[in-house]
Amino acid sequence: MTTSGAPLVLGIETSCDETGIGLVRGHDLLANEIASSVEEHARYGGVVPEVASRAHLEAIEPAIRRACDTAGVALSDVDALAVTAGPGLVGALLVGVATAKALSVALGIPLYGVNHLASHVVVDELQHGPLADPTIALLVSGGHSSLLMVTDDVREFTPLGQTLDDAAGEAFDKVARLLGLPFPGGPWIDRMAVDGDPRAIAFPRGLTAAGDRDRHPYDFSFSGLKTAVARWVKARELAGEPVPVADVAASCQEAIVDVLTAKMVTACGALGVRHVVIGGGVAANSRLRAMAQARCDSAGIELRVPRPGLCTDNGAMVAALGARLVAQGAVPSDLDFPTSSTMAVTRRAW
Repeated sequence: MTTSGAPLVLGIETSCDETGIGLVRGHDLLANEIASSVEEHARYGGVVPEVASRAHLEAIEPAIRRACDTAGVALSDVDALAVTAGPGLVGALLVGVATAKALSVALGIPLYGVNHLASHVVVDELQHGPLADPTIALLVSGGHSSLLMVTDDVREFTPLGQTLDDAAGEAFDKVARLLGLPFPGGPWIDRMAVDGDPRAIAFPRGLTAAGDRDRHPYDFSFSGLKTAVARWVKARELAGEPVPVADVAASCQEAIVDVLTAKMVTACGALGVRHVVIGGGVAANSRLRAMAQARCDSAGIELRVPRPGLCTDNGAMVAALGARLVAQGAVPSDLDFPTSSTMAVTRRAW
């Protein structure tokens, strides 16, 4: 499906450690430029907010120029702007929002301050077209693990469940650190798990016991898993035995993915929804994609997962949500809108 006559929207994403610039026309992705500062954070074992903010300042203007060159357009051709207003690191968000506001004034075009989490849902439209109504969305990243009901052509997001402590991506990072693997941990756990046995170690599945299922049917908890892995590794080290890194990685990954996909499919069955989309950085995990597909196939559920390059933070997802807002005739944001480090997913735009 082409949308050559639709408005051209430029999206800016600076919520964490990636400077993302996307250009979207309708559902057509014209450019998706990303400048990552992850290597600058790796030596600290996690994202340093001040380092991230400075990296965005250095990268954002060249990234915008590269995106325009890739798409074969000029900034004067852009019809609307979208920028992540939250959630995220405040300093990092401010770089993107200030840039977007300046461009909005200079170009005389509307600006939409959008929700980072909602963008992770809508980005799938760039690959698979409009979302079904209703759709259940599983958002999994370093800071978020959530189940959402998406209805009314992405105009409404209803929370079903969320993480009560560590998010899935955070758990991957912490376990990777325990195993001596580099930051960010998720991709390394995924790689190491290929050579491991996912049944080697019976790590716990959080909030899956009978009582927990009643109280928290769609919520997640991964802090207990992280603690279990730490204790298991420590016991091996105290006994003078080698730690089978591949088996630990595979078993930990299996525990996380098992819980995520089981609750996702359970929610679909309980609520009578036959469509699912998975978004966020952890959606790039190969085992999550495989198990989700197998369980959805068994349950007669249509699964949509964007290609890995659209799962991690990027400007395309912000532009995609901006394009959706333009198409719906949404009122643009006032130029004095703030950033929000804790913006709820129910707030789709300012």
